[in-house]
Amino acid sequence: MQKGEIWLVNLNPTKGSEQAGTRPVVIVSGNLLNNFAPVVWICPITSKIKNYKGNLVLKPTKKNGLTEKSEVLNLHLRSVAKERLIKKLGVISATELTHTRRGLSEIMQLD
Repeated sequence: MQKGEIWLVNLNPTKGSEQAGTRPVVIVSGNLLNNFAPVVWICPITSKIKNYKGNLVLKPTKKNGLTEKSEVLNLHLRSVAKERLIKKLGVISATELTHTRRGLSEIMQLD
């Protein structure tokens, strides 16, 4: 499990407006956390495109393993136990990961 990988993940159970179900997610946490912690930070991916500012929209490719045009939902950043990860689907490019992380930075106003 490495940063930038897309995995199929079971996000249930959830509450309220949290993203639910078995869906693709992108791992956004750094590899130090990914290699040693029991959790990874993820952003869910949806095929219901909203074009929210800062969100990455992905076209399906063999490399990313997606089957539909999809949007990475930065707003729904969360940590999940590695046991929730079902299978690796693919990977996004370094440029796409940088775009996603910039969007997260803007949401969290870390600077």
